[in-house]
Amino acid sequence: MTEAAALLSLQDLDLRLLKLASSLAKMPQQARLKTIELARKKVAAELTGIIGQRKDAQIEIEETEAELAHYREKSAEVQAQADSGALTHRELRDYERQLTSLAKRIEKCEFALGPAHERLERLERAERNARRTEERIESERAATQASLDEGSKSIRAEIVSLSRAREAAAAELSAEHLAAYEAARKRFRGLAVERLNGNVPSVCRVKLQPSQFHDLSHGDEITECPYCHRMLITSEEGQE
Repeated sequence: MTEAAALLSLQDLDLRLLKLASSLAKMPQQARLKTIELARKKVAAELTGIIGQRKDAQIEIEETEAELAHYREKSAEVQAQADSGALTHRELRDYERQLTSLAKRIEKCEFALGPAHERLERLERAERNARRTEERIESERAATQASLDEGSKSIRAEIVSLSRAREAAAAELSAEHLAAYEAARKRFRGLAVERLNGNVPSVCRVKLQPSQFHDLSHGDEITECPYCHRMLITSEEGQE
């Protein structure tokens, strides 16, 4: 295979690969997977927030219960001291003030625990719901991915086959021509190579001046179009 033929073959393979990649990207499962991923991220972010709030609620309850236990223990100690023996009127009033103060703190803690437990229950329920939603999303993602894998088997198999053929075609080119092709392919979105049909390049279709046509006809088989700057094959090889 000549370099000109290899160059045309390489471009044809790349255009076919582009078309296959486009077909693969346009499969409905691809769009569904993107939607599922957005939903997964949203639920994951919500779950992270819920878990943080749930931990805060648990800590709040633990701290309140610890305070409650402390105040109850302290109240029992003060009551024991008050019951320990004969007390002066002043001592009795002091114990009564301490017990009253402790009773208020105990009541405050007990009152706070009710709403705190309710808030914890709501958060635990929200966490369970979020985790179930995560499971449903993952199940849907797995099913959609399996559907995509099954539906795209033939496309992916053809991509593998064409990719191997592309490697073989690229190996037929010199390093210089391969580098020029890759640069032109990116610049012109796949249409990097054109052929000279008479005195007209096949892609840009700008008629060459007689002097330009003469120079190209007597130059290298693979050159550059003076107008669009694509790679230009001046020989008739490979033309239908």
